This record gives sequence, structure tokens and C-alpha cells, in this order.
Amino acid sequence: MHYQQPARLQAVVLDWAGTVVDFGSFAPTQIFVEAFAEFGVAVSLEEARGPMGMGKWDHIRTLCNQPQIAERYRAVFDRLPSDEDVTALYERFMPLQIEKIALHSALIPGALDAIAALRDQGLKIGSCSGYPAVVMAKVVELARANGYIADHVVATDEVPNGRPHPAQALANVIALGVSDVAACVKVDDTWPGILEGRSAGMWTVALTCSGNALGLTYEQFKALPAEKLAAERARISRMFEGSRPHYLIDTICELPGVVEAINARLARGEMPQSY
Repeated sequence: MHYQQPARLQAVVLDWAGTVVDFGSFAPTQIFVEAFAEFGVAVSLEEARGPMGMGKWDHIRTLCNQPQIAERYRAVFDRLPSDEDVTALYERFMPLQIEKIALHSALIPGALDAIAALRDQGLKIGSCSGYPAVVMAKVVELARANGYIADHVVATDEVPNGRPHPAQALANVIALGVSDVAACVKVDDTWPGILEGRSAGMWTVALTCSGNALGLTYEQFKALPAEKLAAERARISRMFEGSRPHYLIDTICELPGVVEAINARLARGEMPQSY
């Protein structure tokens, strides 16, 4: 028996906040700010966005490792934040996240039509997130009420290692019965999510405008002057350079066209690991 490269995509693995729901990815970032504030430590929204895409405990640990945030913590508690302190912050973050997730649960405009177009192309819809399972249950419930149901969902605490490790993406491959990782495309608005897809051997698509990197509401995004939008796209493209996405698009609305382009590349014998 000989190895046969896939000729077409079989599945997409979609992120959640900033990709399918919550334009601007406000739900997770704002809660980090509030959780730290309850401990008397100031963290800006921009700082909170930095490690977005990681599992939430790892996200808080990464924030606490930032020298300026660590010093603010020391000023309040007379010590640098330990793993036990990170866990205490995480345990405050979780109920806040569950309580307020519905405030930012709206589907990204055009997402349902784009996903319907992907299904029309015969693709399965996998998904994963930096949210733990208890939060994902609420996110999935709210999305279902708005008309979006993924074929499979993997939370960050359902695998040994969250992003940027490939475990969540690969769990989708197994659950969806995909025959080859090269027949999958990972779509995300964060660099850990793109690294996840890259490490899993998938095609990757980075979203520049609907998620964490731009950090604006849909209305603010649509109101950006053309020159400012072009500058922001360029800035965000530079942010993604290290994770090497195969494609960059504004929002999920453009994904069906990218899928067609990837199918053409697969038909020519191209593979994601080669680029």
C-alpha cells in the first residue's frame, strides 16, 4: 500500500471567540482585567490581549510573568506571583467568565452563511478554544440558540496540553474521522491558534480583523477609514509572521474562497508542511 496525498479538504477546525462569535474577542480579555482588579492589580485591556489563544491558566501565568505586571503584584502582596497565586486568579476568573460570557456571545456577521457554504462543499466543522470545558458548555449553548452547531468541540482542559500545542486540533481530526491532517484547515485569530494548526500539520488561516489582534467591535471595524484599516492589516500581518499562517483574511466571511484555493493547491499535489 502506498501513501496517497489528499486531493481535497475534509474539515475545518474553527476557533470560537474572535472567529465565529464575539467580534473583537472581548469576552475573555475584559474578564482578565476584572479578575486582576479584584486582587488590586491593574492590567490594561491591551496587556490582557497579549497571550490570547492560550488556555486561561497559562494565559494568567504568562501575564504574571510580564515584568511590569509582576511588579504591580509585588507592590500589593510584597512577593512575585507564584503558581498558587495564578491558580487563585484563575479561580476568580472562571465564575466571572461564566457569568458574563453571554454579554459577548453574538455570532460574527456573516459567520452562519460562511459555515453553510463550507458544509455545502462537504466539509465537517470542528472547533476548539482556549476556554475550559465549563465555559465552553455555555458558549456552545449560546451559539446553538443563535443557529451555530459545530460537529465537534474540544476545550483546552480536555487535552494534555493546550495551544500552541497541536492536541486540540488533532483531537478534532480523530473525532471527525479525517483521513489526513493535510485535509484540514485551522482558522484562528491568535498566534497560539495558528501555531496549533501548524504543529498539527494543517493548513492555517489567520483572521486579522474580527478578533483579538484588532480588538474592535464590528461597528468600529466598519467605520475605520481605508488608510487606517490598511495600516492595521499591515501591523497585524507582522504580528502573525512568526506563526506563519498560510492565509490572512479579515473575517470568516472570506473563508469559503480560501477553501477553494486550498483545494486547488491540494489537487496540484501541494501540502501545507511545504509552505
